[in-house]
Amino acid sequence: MLKVLLVDDEPFILQGLKVLVDWEVEGYEIYTAVNGKEALDFIKKQPVDLVIADIKMPLMDGIELLKEVRKINDEIYYVILSGYAEFGYAQEALKHGCVEYILKPVEKEQLLVILRKIAALNKEKIIEIQEKAKKDKAYLDRNIMSLLRGKYDRTNIECISDKIDVDEDMCYVEVQLDVATLSEDYSDEEKKEQLNKLYLAADEFLKNDFALCIMDVSDSEKTYDIGFIYTDSMGQKLQLTAEEYLKRFYDYLIANTNLEITMLVGKGVSGIKNISKSYGTANMLRSLQGFREKKNIYYYEDEYKINDTGILICKKQLDNLIDAIEGGEHVEIRKSVDEFYQEMKNTGVTESTMNLNINYLLFQLIHLASELDNEVNQEEILRMILESTSEEGIRRGGRTHLCKMAYAYGDYITQLRKNVSKGVLGQIEDEIKRNYASNLTLRELSEKYYINSAYLGQVFRKKYGCSFKDYLNEQRLNEAAKLLRKSDMKIYEVAEMVGYKDVDYFVNKFIEAKGCTPTKYKKNMAV
Repeated sequence: MLKVLLVDDEPFILQGLKVLVDWEVEGYEIYTAVNGKEALDFIKKQPVDLVIADIKMPLMDGIELLKEVRKINDEIYYVILSGYAEFGYAQEALKHGCVEYILKPVEKEQLLVILRKIAALNKEKIIEIQEKAKKDKAYLDRNIMSLLRGKYDRTNIECISDKIDVDEDMCYVEVQLDVATLSEDYSDEEKKEQLNKLYLAADEFLKNDFALCIMDVSDSEKTYDIGFIYTDSMGQKLQLTAEEYLKRFYDYLIANTNLEITMLVGKGVSGIKNISKSYGTANMLRSLQGFREKKNIYYYEDEYKINDTGILICKKQLDNLIDAIEGGEHVEIRKSVDEFYQEMKNTGVTESTMNLNINYLLFQLIHLASELDNEVNQEEILRMILESTSEEGIRRGGRTHLCKMAYAYGDYITQLRKNVSKGVLGQIEDEIKRNYASNLTLRELSEKYYINSAYLGQVFRKKYGCSFKDYLNEQRLNEAAKLLRKSDMKIYEVAEMVGYKDVDYFVNKFIEAKGCTPTKYKKNMAV
């Protein structure tokens, strides 16, 4: 609602204006004042959007009030009411930004025209402000990303310097949407909608600090995340430690979105020039969290804690394990895992020692796969394999989990070496064309054609430029369009024929793809 202040020293005029139109219907909330001074005092205490004031009033007339209002806020719309048709008054009023100058008695239609004009002007102004805010945020985001990636100059730092103290202690924080908890039927677009929901909740919590928040930061196409720069002053303002602040932030996001999320907190650094180091450590956490016990919040300092006596890498045992994985030899894998754990036991295993050894193993596996296919995100595939082999009742990072992961990764390496994806994609494409109406899933197809589902999803996206789910939807909708053109089937019959059980969902997807409803599409084709 726009707030309008009616100002006139004649009570009957004020009352007449109040009942002349339905202000609420027009989108206005009314306040009144009996002279310019009272009106000015009111505006100083409570902002208004529009002032409609008489020109002749005691203590302060309409022109004087207009001049004073302009000192306070140049954006307030101002309309002069007058019983005088003298050009001098109108000229003076327009000089100070009066949008209208109308003579008494005010006619209803004339007032409605003015109110609707101002409402339209205000709508345009809001759109302009929103567009400017979007451009400013996009510009700020680009500068932040330059800093996160360590490719920055003075301009990048100057851009962010009015948002934070660039020299204070800070860290990079990533908030991931746990897509594994979403329905398998979720398309990329629907996942992005959930991410946007998370982003809006972050806006509500961070408030003035939201400028430091960016959506979809990760380079990984399967990671849906938001990231932001946490500075020590954020917690200090609320008298909270960094851990307390981030826990409160996490709890707020969960409570206000009902989404499953994971928070990764990078290493603390001093100054914005070092934020890329914190960003890099958060990326390390993302890659390796699949081999850690599941947590709501991972802290780099905790996951990579090193004791005073130094760290021992069991390189011989791990290299033997890597060779066994590369050869796909399950017996040798099991033997190498047992030798690795025995060596860890002999040397006095600690959490930090185990973590460093596992980190060494995982980085070597990523390197091994990248040599065979460097066009897909091998870190993401490794993460998905780690997740898929962490079954209920199996401790993450334990001996059994390591064995199962090594078996699966060995099978994956064998697939890469055979370059199986080229032939399989053609077979899968043919199957989709034949069975698009069935409840096909990427997991079922990967099992049928003996190819790792994570890798299949990556190469599928690389070839077709979209996810498997979106590709399947496209095939279904193309077939639906063909049926609408060439048959007299009802809309619900077409939906069912191409594999949609929910007609409303079918209609929405059809509109997204074809730009109109199935009914309108059918009518247009009949013309």
